[in-house]
Amino acid sequence: MTPAQKGFQLIELLVVLAVLGSFLTVSVPPLLRSTDDLRLHMAAGEVAGVLRASRSFALRYGANVAVKFNTGKNGVVTFALYRDGNGNGVLSREITSGKDPLVMPPQSLKFLGRDVVFGFPPGPPPLDPGTGKPMDRLDDPIRFNDSDLASFGHLGTSTPGSVYLRNGSGHLMAVRVFDRTGKVSVLTYDAKARRWRS
Repeated sequence: MTPAQKGFQLIELLVVLAVLGSFLTVSVPPLLRSTDDLRLHMAAGEVAGVLRASRSFALRYGANVAVKFNTGKNGVVTFALYRDGNGNGVLSREITSGKDPLVMPPQSLKFLGRDVVFGFPPGPPPLDPGTGKPMDRLDDPIRFNDSDLASFGHLGTSTPGSVYLRNGSGHLMAVRVFDRTGKVSVLTYDAKARRWRS
């Protein structure tokens, strides 16, 4: 191989590296955003699964139960299931006092924490999926009437409400529970169009 041929190979290598560098600069940010969105969808699906399983538990055992989510100081999110112990529904103060006993110990949610959290993205408030009006109380992403407890009755009914999740890219999803049926649905917020879609 002559010295001129070796130099030509080095130039080819530099051109290939420049093209590869340009390609990575253009393609990596969208790939990272799609990974963030995938994690958000998986987290919303996991929360919906917990709520559906809790409704099934209430139906199967003929008990009034409630799911309580908790975010630890380390960012790990857990949920626990409590049963109504005195016939007046599951209440936070009665969980604390022990009147409403724990029926399923706290378990971690795999897809929540770090990049995906309960909350709302910065910027203009999203529209409420029920009323279509701008939301208030953006510091409260778990909303079941005036409580953070998602309650399910022994006949399959539930407390209506929503759990809001966001990711690092500023995207928002809601897991909604409907009262009479206990149906759980997952919605994604389109901030540009200012509307929710299923």
